[in-house]
Amino acid sequence: MTAHRTRVELFLGKGGVGKTTLACADAVAAAHAGSKVLIASVDQAHSLGDALGFHFPHDPGTITGITSVLPGLDVIEVDSLALLEDRFREVVTTLSHGAGHRHGLVDRGSEHGFDITALDPAELTGLPGVQELLVLVEIAQFAADADWDVIVVDCPPSADMLRLVTAPETLLHYLDRVWPPHARAMSVAGTDLRTAVLAHTVERIAKAVGEVRDLLADRRRTGACLVTVAEQVAVAESARVRSAAALLGLRLDAVVVNKILPPVPPPSSRAEAENPAVRWYSERRAEQLEVLAQLRESMCGVRVLVAEHTGREPIGPSSLARLSCHGVARDEHGATGSDDSAKPGAGRSDGDSSVRALMLGANQTDDDREPRDRVHEDRPGDVPDSGAPEVRWESGSGLHSVYTLRMHLPVVDPATLRLGRVEDDLIVGADGVRRRVRLAPVLRRCAVEGAELDRGRLLVRFRPDPHSWPDAREGHGHGQ
Repeated sequence: MTAHRTRVELFLGKGGVGKTTLACADAVAAAHAGSKVLIASVDQAHSLGDALGFHFPHDPGTITGITSVLPGLDVIEVDSLALLEDRFREVVTTLSHGAGHRHGLVDRGSEHGFDITALDPAELTGLPGVQELLVLVEIAQFAADADWDVIVVDCPPSADMLRLVTAPETLLHYLDRVWPPHARAMSVAGTDLRTAVLAHTVERIAKAVGEVRDLLADRRRTGACLVTVAEQVAVAESARVRSAAALLGLRLDAVVVNKILPPVPPPSSRAEAENPAVRWYSERRAEQLEVLAQLRESMCGVRVLVAEHTGREPIGPSSLARLSCHGVARDEHGATGSDDSAKPGAGRSDGDSSVRALMLGANQTDDDREPRDRVHEDRPGDVPDSGAPEVRWESGSGLHSVYTLRMHLPVVDPATLRLGRVEDDLIVGADGVRRRVRLAPVLRRCAVEGAELDRGRLLVRFRPDPHSWPDAREGHGHGQ
């Protein structure tokens, strides 16, 4: 029997596009459909309470608890500063009990001139990304608890969130290079109290951050939805976010274009057609549909959905429920200029909430399969978008073999593509985002021969390095 696994849905977007509103609408729809949902804010400018029409009690210095606003819908706005202070005190308390030392690491450390309690938690807030990363650690713990079917995350603005997605892997990489895990383990059990205190703390941090990294990288459980508006800048922004998400291995499920003007009956008279308000509405809607057409063309392979302008701002569960049932429509025919694609109820079956059914669904896509780390023979045109880099044997044998590493990478500006090699890692950068890719064992014994972009895929070719290739003189084949 498969254990229950909580899904995570990340809502990305620039400030002011309606990201929080649609995240709440998605959560309300899921709760009404029978799922148990937690919606959590990672954005430090919390506004879940504003969208839900609910006031969350915030006591200075305490962590805000989880509040139930509807049957099946829980909400939390995490005070990251309070969380930081609380977690720091937990570390101090743990170390005070000594991890096997008779008088405790903190007490005995003080005797050696090392006193971790001399630090005030507020001093740690100056470290970039610490508070946001702590909130992600909290969400990873919520997911591990499996008390909810879905966790909907209202994220910071998309650029900040994408940088935050890279933080766990970056932090763990530097920790392992500067202080390898085996060395930390030996230090924890050692007799040097100052080193033992530090090693124990770092181990706890590494474990928690590793859980965040694994959750974000799990494409079967975690997906993202980009919320934008029908403006020309949205086309470029959406393409950049798609490129960054692909590079970081984050599954992008949909782009939701918010605040689309709904269709209206044509003017009944010439005078009505010449009315300034009618002309503005018609021209503005035509501009929005043109942007939709561009988005659908540029976001090939990613669903582009429409959320109609509701007139009055949807605040509170009832208004959000109406938005989720009537405000989002799916383009079924690809007719980007068609009014049918923006009509309430288009593409929705009875009994389904359209946000739920069309936006993220059950987080199951064709990409949901186990990463394959074995070497495949190259087959033209067969390049999956699984998010995980794939290694293939292309041709030749022994020292004349050619291997390829392929990954889905719809780069917006090819001029920004950068590749580098650091020991067993390939450094890939594009559109302002960088990722370290750990090479498969066979590629660690090879040198990079070249790279190319081909229809949204990055292909890097490798040839065996004669100085490190095993039994090079005997010319083994690609089965090595």
